[in-house]
Amino acid sequence: MRWLFVFWIALSSPASLLAVPAVLAASEDRELADLVDRANTTLENFAADPTMTWFREHIKDAKGVFIVPRMWKGAFFFGGEGGTGVFLAKDEATGQWSHPAFYTMGTASIGFQFGVQAAEIVLLAMTQRGVESMLTNTFKLGADVSVAAGPVGAGLEGATAVLSADLVTFSRTKGLFGGISLEGAVIAVRDESNRRYYGKEVRPTEILMMRTVSNPQSADLRTTLARLAGQTTPLQTDQ
Repeated sequence: MRWLFVFWIALSSPASLLAVPAVLAASEDRELADLVDRANTTLENFAADPTMTWFREHIKDAKGVFIVPRMWKGAFFFGGEGGTGVFLAKDEATGQWSHPAFYTMGTASIGFQFGVQAAEIVLLAMTQRGVESMLTNTFKLGADVSVAAGPVGAGLEGATAVLSADLVTFSRTKGLFGGISLEGAVIAVRDESNRRYYGKEVRPTEILMMRTVSNPQSADLRTTLARLAGQTTPLQTDQ
């Protein structure tokens, strides 16, 4: 839809071609802001889901949270999964949540699969190793860090075992597939998205650990995280 709009501008007048870069930039900026807003909605959805008892009780123990508002899985015997999300880290000393850093998640799957499915994904980083993995350019779940499916529903036998995993995954799905396995998924930093969102070149370490940048558009998401994690102190003032 964005490209159709730009194409229409280009046809309307040769002079309008000069406006194309600005239109694209504004559209990309809006998409990033929308992604952060949708991440906030996803968190609210998980918190309100009656099957996510373990998630609600243990998000306070997480050292970081990775949210993918829409993970697409389409397959016809051979399929793939992919989505864009944001990660926020918690300061262990103050309990304050960082501003978001942008990442992509992708994997491939092979099996007897039909249909198209969209899922909301949340990963809780339960260990420091889980957080540190998000500071690298790219890593694979299950290979570079341990990953476990989070307990869902009433049958929570053995739920304490997932606390030893670096990352605990949760998903809410609709469609024809029964579920999503994130074993083998690759998570990679979106440097360009981080640059656009913060207005300069910035690495995940600067966003999540050093906290040298900020964007007031993430206030609602950080407030929701603080509330769900039981944080009582106000958010740190944006720079």
